[in-house]
Amino acid sequence: MTNSLGADLDKQQASPEGPGSRHGPSTTWHQRILDLFTADLSRLWVACDPDGVLLDERLLSELRDRGFEVMGYDDPFVFRAEFEERYRTAWDAEVPAPSQALIVHLRRDDANHLPWDILHNARPAVRLILAELFPKLAYSAVRQVDPELRAALFDAHQTELQSVRGESESKDFILEHVYQLTPRAIRTPVDFWREVLRLDFANRALPETFADHMAAILRGRGLFAGHPVSEWLASKNALLRVVQDAWYRYLEKLKLEGRRVAEPDPPAHRGGKGSAEIEVPFEHTDVRAIIDSMFLDGSLHPLAVSDVPASMPGWIRAGIVEDVWSQYALAEKSVEALAAAIPEADASYKLWGDFAKRHGEMLSRVHDLPREGGDERLAAIRLRIKAIQSLSDERLQTWVAARHYADLILQPATKGPVMVHHVPRFLRQRRNAGDARVALLVFDGMAFDQWVQIREHLIASGQPLAFDESAAFAWLPTVTSVSRQALFSGLRPREFDDSIDHTSKEESLWKAFWQNEGGIPSSDVMYRRALRQVEQLDLLESEIADRKPKAIGLVIDEIDERLHHERSKEDVAYWLDRWLKTGFVERLFAFLLRSEFTIYVTADHGNVDAIGVGRPNQGVIAETRGERVRVYRSEPLRAESAATYAGTIPQDIAGLPANFMPLFAGGRSAFVPDGDQVVVHGGVSVEELIVPFVKISSVNGVR
Repeated sequence: MTNSLGADLDKQQASPEGPGSRHGPSTTWHQRILDLFTADLSRLWVACDPDGVLLDERLLSELRDRGFEVMGYDDPFVFRAEFEERYRTAWDAEVPAPSQALIVHLRRDDANHLPWDILHNARPAVRLILAELFPKLAYSAVRQVDPELRAALFDAHQTELQSVRGESESKDFILEHVYQLTPRAIRTPVDFWREVLRLDFANRALPETFADHMAAILRGRGLFAGHPVSEWLASKNALLRVVQDAWYRYLEKLKLEGRRVAEPDPPAHRGGKGSAEIEVPFEHTDVRAIIDSMFLDGSLHPLAVSDVPASMPGWIRAGIVEDVWSQYALAEKSVEALAAAIPEADASYKLWGDFAKRHGEMLSRVHDLPREGGDERLAAIRLRIKAIQSLSDERLQTWVAARHYADLILQPATKGPVMVHHVPRFLRQRRNAGDARVALLVFDGMAFDQWVQIREHLIASGQPLAFDESAAFAWLPTVTSVSRQALFSGLRPREFDDSIDHTSKEESLWKAFWQNEGGIPSSDVMYRRALRQVEQLDLLESEIADRKPKAIGLVIDEIDERLHHERSKEDVAYWLDRWLKTGFVERLFAFLLRSEFTIYVTADHGNVDAIGVGRPNQGVIAETRGERVRVYRSEPLRAESAATYAGTIPQDIAGLPANFMPLFAGGRSAFVPDGDQVVVHGGVSVEELIVPFVKISSVNGVR
């Protein structure tokens, strides 16, 4: 089934705009940058790149193919240690270094911030300044364009511009040629929703400066006066709340009343400030075609209704569930839509993150399917899901092996963390931007489908919360001592080698980050772990009220504890539902919001269903003996084990200590007794590696 699934996708993913699009061949923009670097000219280069031009995934991949490695100069001490160990030692000994040439990446426009020996031995610095690369457009506008869209902007800049544009004209030009939006041509609500929903379905949102610009134009035309249009344009999640609420009210007008699928009761609140009076023209042909797809991919949730008149238009049925069989039909269509969205092995990390979220939505939807009378259809759905998982895991493993995963380390965390060790720096930025108190809630071991279950429970219980959802990559191997330590410390694992096999230093690392980089004394930073019982919240709330910390890190470990005792993720979902009914999450979130914290929820890793293939009997040969990974301290030992245990995958991961060598279980297998069904983590799969990162706020405007 996997092979046929892969063949089916070849046609679906041929378009560069499709959900599984590849990086594709080099564009004029990429060639413009690549031409500045020729590996045979020098082994040491410097790139002055304050705008992160060189961090484009395609550029990094192309440079690697040409013999370059890019090393960031963010922390002088970390850089020096890595540079000396991996390059200087090799060059001094006149032996091959890890790559033919090294580019030292400086996020400044002046190379004099680098040490003298680097400048002395490197070629003259290459300047990558957006203002110089796009001289006809206002720099303030260009710098806001999403990096993956700069190629389209460069082509338009070279072919469409005859003269220099001012700031407002630059924004108009970028909206039209990059985001395919012409706000000055929008004259009716239908025009607006057609264009904005198309943008949303392409998994894009406008940078804030363009959202403000477009909203101002619309206000000048009297469209959506008094409504937060800029927020809708800048946040996919905010827009979905408005559309979801409008769908409820649209069905009410048609006398179709019901509840959101998987919820016991209707929501006790609407879509947020400014949304209650908004009507979306669902009946318009252009709008309803997009809405149909949004129900299938899980962006929008259908309503469970009864007594649907036979005269009801067929297109409406995409957003309603009449009975058990229509619920199954929706799940089947969603699974097929997901199959068409599997990223290619060279896709961007954003596509992988979008896929992980859709995968989680789909899994959660399948966990909720009624069991009565649907055994045969459910078995077919599960079989199809296994084929999707097999193909997506295979491509993800290829993606990691091709070092696309290694490129994530360099990505900036300005708009959100790309990897979990970026989280503390992102929170520091948010504090600088006005979030005076931040709370990081780490649900240990939580995969995307379990987050969806938590979110739906909160909505069903009437919590007036908004969820700004994105994805982040855990650290490989996806075990707690590696990835959770990276999450709380802000460090790569090679920087905490002395504690990589345990978590006892987590609190001190968390406090050290805030003291060293956030300017907050340790007395104003809190850390608590092993939280899961409502009875623990009295003491926690009392401590927070007394100490008034500015940053808190909490580990909620109910999911991780539960998954190690269950045989399937469906069993985990059952027990998670029981735990959620204790009210722990609602009470914790409500207290933190009342205490004026901005809440961020994430996980250190996810989890998968797996089948045991036997537990290797190697004594102390393996340093770490996990269920999905074993770690060795010497390459010969790892190679010997890989040869002994068929199907295992030796994989070197950038950012790990040099003598920390993982051997991963293949497929969805685990190093447990042969044939055992388990829920585990540690390996390379979509569910383990890509985790939720969610900002929680109150729709009542608390925070």
